Amino acid sequence: MGKKSLQVKGYTSEEIFSLFRTEPKYKIGLRLYAVYQVSTGQPTRKLEVLYNTSFKQICNWVHRFENEGIDGLRDKKKSGRKPKINDEQKARLSDLLEESPISYGYNTETWTGPILIDWIKKNFKVEYKKAQIYNILKDLEFTYQKARGSYPEADKKAQEEFKKNLKKNF
Repeated sequence: MGKKSLQVKGYTSEEIFSLFRTEPKYKIGLRLYAVYQVSTGQPTRKLEVLYNTSFKQICNWVHRFENEGIDGLRDKKKSGRKPKINDEQKARLSDLLEESPISYGYNTETWTGPILIDWIKKNFKVEYKKAQIYNILKDLEFTYQKARGSYPEADKKAQEEFKKNLKKNF
């Protein structure tokens, strides 16, 4: 009877393989090793099974490495769809977020996604969905802030006393 083969515990092979697809350092290392194997004489048709990609992709990695070095193995920026608002409008939006919505006719002190959608529609004649507004805010380096209720009729002294008593009981 032969020796039992080594098994990986705690991870599936799919989870391990997905690291190569998602982690940039692994991706580049994997591609660099494929280029290395081609340089040692391994045929790209044989490597396509090992790297789970087409032989043409491996050829592309080799050519990009020859032309650009290790930077050629990094993913290129995807072009994507053209933005509906330009950089000047984004800058105006960024300045706007520093002000209160009340000064623009809204009945609230904080900017929300739906309010921004309305403001952009009125001023830039562009319509966005809520999810895209939050992507734009992230690009402008604004973060989501959850509001905390403030009750003017509340007794501050009674609240502090309650908190002290609550701490003593635990």
